[in-house]
Amino acid sequence: MNGVDLATFFNLQGTPFAFLPRLAVALAIGLLIGVERERKRHPLAGIRTFALTALFGSLTGLLADLNKLPALVAVGFIVMAAFGFLPHSHPADRGDSSLPVAEPHSTTLIALLITYVLGLLIWHGDASLAVALGVATTALLYLKPELTGILQKLSRHDLLSVLQFIALSFIVLPILPNRSFGPYLAFNPHVVWLMVVLIAGVSLSGYLLMHLLGERASPTLLGILGGLVSSTATTFVYARAARDKPTSTSMAKQVILLANLVQFARLVVLALVLLPAATKWVALMLLPGMAIGLIPILPDWSRHRPANAEQPAMELSNPTELKLALGFGVVFALVMFCAAWLNTELGSKGLYAVALISGINDLNAISLSAFNLFGDQRIAVTAMLTAVALAVAANTAFKFGAILSLGGVALARQCLPSLSASLIGIAVGGWLALQTL
Repeated sequence: MNGVDLATFFNLQGTPFAFLPRLAVALAIGLLIGVERERKRHPLAGIRTFALTALFGSLTGLLADLNKLPALVAVGFIVMAAFGFLPHSHPADRGDSSLPVAEPHSTTLIALLITYVLGLLIWHGDASLAVALGVATTALLYLKPELTGILQKLSRHDLLSVLQFIALSFIVLPILPNRSFGPYLAFNPHVVWLMVVLIAGVSLSGYLLMHLLGERASPTLLGILGGLVSSTATTFVYARAARDKPTSTSMAKQVILLANLVQFARLVVLALVLLPAATKWVALMLLPGMAIGLIPILPDWSRHRPANAEQPAMELSNPTELKLALGFGVVFALVMFCAAWLNTELGSKGLYAVALISGINDLNAISLSAFNLFGDQRIAVTAMLTAVALAVAANTAFKFGAILSLGGVALARQCLPSLSASLIGIAVGGWLALQTL
């Protein structure tokens, strides 16, 4: 078994009971899945059947190994699949329409087959994987109402966009060449699309949550989710809302500022995924900006939004929509080329110019480009941090201009302390990060 060998721990090796720990784990997984199935009305199989199925899987593996008959595994699988052909009845068949009707047995049958395979996995020493899959299976079965509710709230267009993106990510990404092409070796198809997958995946989580929660989301949660999807789009939406309805200015301010600060944490997570060795410097620079920028917002958390307060609709585009995904890929490739070109021709000053220009509308492309250039050892830590800081400054200035023009002077005056504090925090954090070099 993976991890601690329970047979050795309990001193069972060399005894007739050496296999008991594996069988006990199989029973436990079967009981876990069986408990969930037992809750259903008139299930094909319940807690006992699932526990015995997992045990049956492990025993089949044991017998197949002892007798050197691997075909026994397939026979056992066929036996379990035969459950689907057994006749069954439910109250409606007996003419009693007042009693609950049994649910379709296909899900339970598939769960039984999975439980059998999990028992086999445990016998072959993959207990950790089997336990993880058992928990995931139970969660998937238990969360049927929530999953159904999510699908009903998503539009057909959203589902199509997600399916397209999954296909492009898991089919196209693996076959893209993972090497650099073109001038300055700035274009790597695999890296470009990997960045698209990464950014769209993070944005999709926020988009789905925002889409599902809707009006139930608090301003704090809206700000966090808006920062995950697009802090710039969130700024535009709520700045207009504050202009159209001045009574929503306080809520708009909180959502906009939180979205702006969440992007700092988002960049740290991206650095952790792409460039673990540089994460400590990126975190040292950005997290102080996030922490200091939160200070002016803290008083707003003690105030509750009125029950009848209206909330503007967050009409954000699905980040996995093919046009948006390809658009980001093109922008990222262009920024990556410009950064590599100007860095080669002009040194760090060229990279800083790209950071100031591209950071105005989007932090992701230039930040990921800086991370990749550092990972390729084409720029130093100082240049990477400076490029990210300049991009953040340009993006913050652009957002403040949008707040002022779209939301008015009152909203801009309320947002200025947090925006300024965040930039000061990044400057201090950047200095601290450089001191650790």
